[in-house]
Parts: sequence; C-alpha cells; structure tokens
Amino acid sequence: QLRDRFAPGRPLWLSATADAPCGGTPRAATFLDTFRYLDQLGHLAREGVQVVMHDGLIGGDSGLLEEGTLTPRPDYWGALLWRRLMGGTVLDPGTPRQPGLLLYAHCLRDAPGGVAILAINTDRERGRTLGLPVAAERYSLAADAPESRSVRLNGKPLALVDGALPAIGGAAAPAGYLLLEPASITFLAVPEAGNGACR
Repeated sequence: QLRDRFAPGRPLWLSATADAPCGGTPRAATFLDTFRYLDQLGHLAREGVQVVMHDGLIGGDSGLLEEGTLTPRPDYWGALLWRRLMGGTVLDPGTPRQPGLLLYAHCLRDAPGGVAILAINTDRERGRTLGLPVAAERYSLAADAPESRSVRLNGKPLALVDGALPAIGGAAAPAGYLLLEPASITFLAVPEAGNGACR
C-alpha cells in the first residue's frame, strides 16, 4: 500500500533476506531452512515482489555457500532450482491451501505455455498426493533429516563434481497422482501445459 501511495508502479524489491535473527542461527545452513526460504520466495512473488536478494552468498550461518570450501548448502540448491524453473509470471495453483502442503505455480522459465509448480510438504510423517493432468519433470529435494546439511535430488546426493555444478535433470512424472514424500520439496516442470498466460 505504501508503494502504491508514494511510488505507484515502481517494482518491489527485497534487498536482504535470510534466516539470520540476532546475527544468525545454525539451522540456516540446514535443509530445514530451505522450507522457509522457498516458501518465502513463493509468498513474496505472489505478493508482487519481483526481486529477492539473499543476505549473503558466503559467510555466517545464512550464507548459501560454506565459507572456506564453497560447498553449496541446501538453500543454494533450492535457489538454483527456483531460478531455473520458476518464471516471472505468477499463477494460481488451483488448489485450496491444506495444512502441511504449500503450493505455488509460475510460468515455466523459457518454455512458452509451460508451467512450473513448487510443492512443499512440511509434514514430517505424512506423504501427500498431487494430481497431474499431464506428464511433468520432477525435481524432488529431500534429506535424511530436516536438520541435515546435505540434500538429495530425486534420491541422489547433490554435490559439486570437481568443483563444478553437477548435471541437474528431472525425473519423469507421468500424468496421474504423484506422491510427495514427507518433509520434501518438489518442483514440477510441465512444458506441455498449454497455459495461455505463459507466452
């Protein structure tokens, strides 16, 4: 409301954000924080925020990379998938909010008509199902425990390969019902969605 009153039409940017109360918290370097981070990105995009800057790339508890080794932390992998899949146009996910399940939908980046979905299952005990009307590519992040400092993509550990990013590909998700594992984060790329808002 303040933007609309004092600077109508100007873009909204968030210039610093991370899980860093009182200088930092150890959980910021774990998979647990990736749930907060990606939910925040989805919520802010829905509210019209066009740019979100993380607090820092390296350093402290909230840096996306480990200081000294430059090893990516779980939030880095979440940010990488967000950037590769979630385009700038925000869509209605078409599903009512449910306890323990957060859903966000955007146009799929660089794929006219395509849709990207972010499904966050915060329930540590129960899986969830999500109906897919057409086939998709699945990118599911999970860890041995939410407090883990490492993460798996579609069951395989994510790590640098000789100092470089590994190949990151999706797994086939046929049309039908997709199981979202407990305490997991899943991106879905649906290039053949045919969404008219995604041109």
